[in-house]
Amino acid sequence: MALSLDPEIAQALAPMAGAMADATPPAVGDIAARRAMWEPIIGAAGTAQPIPDDVKTSEHHTTADDGARITMRWYTKDGAAPGPAALFFHGGGYIFGHIDLFDGPVSRYVSASGVPMLSVEYRRAPEHPFPAPLEDAYSALRWLHAHAAELGVDRDRIGVMGDSAGGGMAAGLTILARERGGPKIARQILIMPMLDDRTTTPDSHIAPYLLWSYDDSLTAWPALLGEAAGGPGVPATAAPARLEDATGLPPAYIEVGQLDVFRDEDAAYATKLSRAGVPVEFHLHPGAPHEFDSIAFTSDVARRAITDRIRVLTSI
Repeated sequence: MALSLDPEIAQALAPMAGAMADATPPAVGDIAARRAMWEPIIGAAGTAQPIPDDVKTSEHHTTADDGARITMRWYTKDGAAPGPAALFFHGGGYIFGHIDLFDGPVSRYVSASGVPMLSVEYRRAPEHPFPAPLEDAYSALRWLHAHAAELGVDRDRIGVMGDSAGGGMAAGLTILARERGGPKIARQILIMPMLDDRTTTPDSHIAPYLLWSYDDSLTAWPALLGEAAGGPGVPATAAPARLEDATGLPPAYIEVGQLDVFRDEDAAYATKLSRAGVPVEFHLHPGAPHEFDSIAFTSDVARRAITDRIRVLTSI
């Protein structure tokens, strides 16, 4: 039996698939075209579901070590008791996306879990290659730890969460925080994370279903890493799949669809963490492509995935 889309996902994708079939995919290296194509889609997906009215936001700023001013948006639910919090890093292959486009998903996580979240406007490649985005993330982590008391946050219960490139950022940040001796990260929640710059060999079984393609990866990783992409000198903080020793990293929740370019690297990362004694919960969703949850949000598999994420958020 061949791999195929989950029927509910296929139904939700049908209108989008028709439009994409008539469009010419952006060439490898064409970042402007990818921004123009994907940012409206992300924005529409984020507002396709109701945005909760019990979540308030406030804007904050911190300064990275190179002097850059980093914008952060704090989401909190009315009446939430003091406790855990999570930093959130949005997807977009490190080359597109903004926190505004993810207001909907972050608000819904906060409303459902009661856990406040800090969404970080990290700088994007290629204008700001590695390590700038990760240093922005680290500055945000330090800021949240420093302001935990006034925000009603237990600094021993701060997690990191992200989808796609944001999941890679969250994973890289746990490695960086371990290297620098803190601040402490209690849990990492990695949603279909982008972890390995060496994933370049197409899998014919999943090729017909890809929303994020191998060409997209061949564009995004060099934008982030320059000529180092795919070579021997890439650090694990940039591409966490390069990690050799996972000892002491925080417990991880990792999920990915079976029809996702990142499937194999995510499964391998879950195994690598497990072999180092890191508690891991791993989900491989059959029939699911990249970002299935935002496109087919009424599907059973998306509902199960969201329920799992909320459960893990509340357990930080």
